[in-house]
Amino acid sequence: MNSEDLKKRTKLMSLSVLALASSVRSSRESDVIVRQLIRSATSVAANYRAACKARSRADFINKIGIVEEEADETALWLEYLIDLHLAEPAATENALREVRELVAIFAASAKTAKRNKS
Repeated sequence: MNSEDLKKRTKLMSLSVLALASSVRSSRESDVIVRQLIRSATSVAANYRAACKARSRADFINKIGIVEEEADETALWLEYLIDLHLAEPAATENALREVRELVAIFAASAKTAKRNKS
């Protein structure tokens, strides 16, 4: 998978999370979770684009690390939606599966970049 494919994939993930978030019934708890979920999911796509424009390998390693962290945080908020029964289970599980795949991709990318640094 090349960087353009990942740009599209992270954007599609963000859009699917936005659609999922809009379906969550509003409550004090769900509003906090949804706000954080939207922030972290959209951050994955935005920060991946920034990583693609990195000025150096060290800059890339730093930025891809942020992408991995934001994707992992997105997984946490999706898990809360599941655990608290705040969203449609199938859609939430699908989003969580995609986010976990992205976490694995970005973790591997960071590991490879660090290994190739020297």
